[in-house]
Amino acid sequence: MTSGYELGVVLRECLHAAIAAPSVHNTQPWLFRVWPGGVDVYADRRRALPVIDPCGRELLISAGAATFNLRVAILAHGRVPVHELRPDPHQPDLVARVGIGPYTAVPETARRLAQAIPHRRTNRRPFSDLPVPTDVLADLADAAAVEGATLVVADPEVRHAVLGLVRTAENRWRADPAYWRELATWTTDRPDRRDGVPPAAFGPWSALEAIPLRDFGLVQPARGRHAADFEDSPTIAVLYTTGDSADQWIRAGQALERVLLTATVRGLATTPMTQPLEIPELRDLLTDSAGGNVAQAILRLGYGPPGTPSPRRRVDECLIGPGNPA
Repeated sequence: MTSGYELGVVLRECLHAAIAAPSVHNTQPWLFRVWPGGVDVYADRRRALPVIDPCGRELLISAGAATFNLRVAILAHGRVPVHELRPDPHQPDLVARVGIGPYTAVPETARRLAQAIPHRRTNRRPFSDLPVPTDVLADLADAAAVEGATLVVADPEVRHAVLGLVRTAENRWRADPAYWRELATWTTDRPDRRDGVPPAAFGPWSALEAIPLRDFGLVQPARGRHAADFEDSPTIAVLYTTGDSADQWIRAGQALERVLLTATVRGLATTPMTQPLEIPELRDLLTDSAGGNVAQAILRLGYGPPGTPSPRRRVDECLIGPGNPA
């Protein structure tokens, strides 16, 4: 067992990795309570998005992604992470309990995933037309499977249908004043802000909206974003879980982050395109009712320039403790 000081340093580094996880609108809806043997991960409902995420599905996916980063960081420090999802039925916002187990040799996969954490970014820029190799796509599918999810790469016909649903959802959200207000809350340009999506990360317009990315500049037209030609045939993948409970949403978040980090290791750029999953009737069109597989995330994959980093809150801002009540 390391000394208290050394363990504190390790835990801080692991928490720093956890808060680098992706989250919808970069809301960072997580809190952490440190205890002598590990960390409890909580959903922070104060950072919910009631318009696009009224049931908290994407919030729990985000918290699941943070939980995965925490697990990987602990393992990369040579300790076994022992995690349990939703361990206390009397605390519905307790997403996971991650214990710090015995010493272990660091697996090469864990080392690479941990190294990828600070480099994983949502990329809203054009990708090249270079196809993603089959073996890389297989790696991503394997990554999802390790966490109990299924990643399906769309064939050309399905890709066209999925992009059509994304476009329909994006147009529907643009016509909703409540969506505008919610989006404005998380796209305010303040130099001291450590959450939300900064203008530098909005990305350019997709010429003719060939790739229907979420328009984070919708409420800031004065930004004058330029139009750009995006790839003609993007690689699109859909992440599924078996079932649609809160537990499955957390598992989906862990699977999503393993996929995103694996993509980063393999040199891929990634973009979540989840607008239709926020509208029940459109999400139903992506659900495999016969197989019980429910769509939890849509990803655009490819090769592109480095993405723009989004800000992150300090570790101390995310801690529950004597001076930081939940």
